[in-house]
Amino acid sequence: MIDRLTLVRGDITRQDVDAIVNAANNSLLGGGGVDGAIHRAAGPELLEECRKLNGCRTGEAKSTRGYRLPARWVIHTVGPVWHGGNSSEDELLASCYRSCFALVEQHHLKTVAFPSISTGAYGFPVERASKIAVREIKNFLDRNDSVERVSVVCFDQGTYDAYENAIKEVAGGKSS
Repeated sequence: MIDRLTLVRGDITRQDVDAIVNAANNSLLGGGGVDGAIHRAAGPELLEECRKLNGCRTGEAKSTRGYRLPARWVIHTVGPVWHGGNSSEDELLASCYRSCFALVEQHHLKTVAFPSISTGAYGFPVERASKIAVREIKNFLDRNDSVERVSVVCFDQGTYDAYENAIKEVAGGKSS
């Protein structure tokens, strides 16, 4: 499994993969952070398609075309806002990954790149979120041989370090 999980420090909008995951808000109509960057890079057609999706509930995912992105698809998922850890945040975050992977399978995708979901404006502690993310990625890769690569794209060094530690702890190895 570990050989198919990569950790990248960079810009998710520039990843040459089948799909990138958007850490979206419930409206799916754009926002700040990763969401805003993806909408800007994809162009106005993405917003037009997202308007037809009627939003998305927390923990779920919906897909659109990638338009001007290198990725053919964008999988939009709505992560939980951190409320101290007693409002099902862990389960909702895990559900985001499972919902995204269901769409990866549905579209027969080989490569997908995730941001660090919910750790920006939504305030989910990155150390905790990274362990949940790596656990869900590992569970998926352990049961799915057709996906060639899952990348986690970290915008800053602190997030990268947290995911690197989570990979060592949860998956028992180093990222490539």
